[in-house]
Amino acid sequence: MQSNFTETFMKYVFIVCASLSILSIILIFYFIFEGGVPFILEEGIGNFIFNEVWRPTASNPSFGILPMVVGSLVVTAGAIIIGVPIGVLSSIFMAFYCPDWLYKFAKPAINLMASIPSIVYGYFALRLFVPFFRDLMGGTGMNIVTASTLLGIMILPTIIGLSEASLRAVPKEYYSASVGLGADHDRSVMRVMLPAAKSGILSAIILGIGRAIGETMAVILVTGNQPAIPNDLNQGVRTLTTNIVLEMGYASGRHREALIATAVVLFIFIIILNTTFLFVKNRGGND
Repeated sequence: MQSNFTETFMKYVFIVCASLSILSIILIFYFIFEGGVPFILEEGIGNFIFNEVWRPTASNPSFGILPMVVGSLVVTAGAIIIGVPIGVLSSIFMAFYCPDWLYKFAKPAINLMASIPSIVYGYFALRLFVPFFRDLMGGTGMNIVTASTLLGIMILPTIIGLSEASLRAVPKEYYSASVGLGADHDRSVMRVMLPAAKSGILSAIILGIGRAIGETMAVILVTGNQPAIPNDLNQGVRTLTTNIVLEMGYASGRHREALIATAVVLFIFIIILNTTFLFVKNRGGND
């Protein structure tokens, strides 16, 4: 009797928790899209997304977010180029090559990286990366390369942790069979274990990209925050997230509506990423 009551009680607890999660998503959808979609339709989707001029407070205001869209994509692409190879290779090292004595220090250090506030990362980059790239490339040092390097470091804990877990989840029999057929350790890891974990690794990469796109406080300190399409890597940019944070505090009227509409565009990017994540998981499960 007591066991049945406990199971029934916990069943409804889980149902309530799941329902709250679904309700939260629905409310986020409603309040963001209710506040931003009417502005986008009124302004025009093409004019809002592909217009290069952002002057929301001018006498003749212009609400083009193309520079911020390009800035987000460029900085995220740079973070992928820097963070993904380092993260995946690090996870392979952690799973198959790292000595036990080193693993005891490396694993907590990686977990600690994930818990460091983003503003701390931003201050670190402001003091170290900005002067370095200013001396190396000229200009102010607040540019695409600086922001990409910072984001590449920030996504490492996500990619390393999830990729390592995926690699360790591959049955050991795969490795043993490969060695039994004559392959050495390196070939068994790279040709057998790594392909077997590709679904989890791709999922880790997609989640890392999601963090890079949504990052705000760290990026705001090192990008230069210029609402213009960059012509080279030494120029500053403004991302969608930093555009919202920088101006929401004093925005009103159509300016505020434009920032909410910017959040809608950002939210659509995240939806696309999550859809890609589900596609990768499903495809990996069917392989």
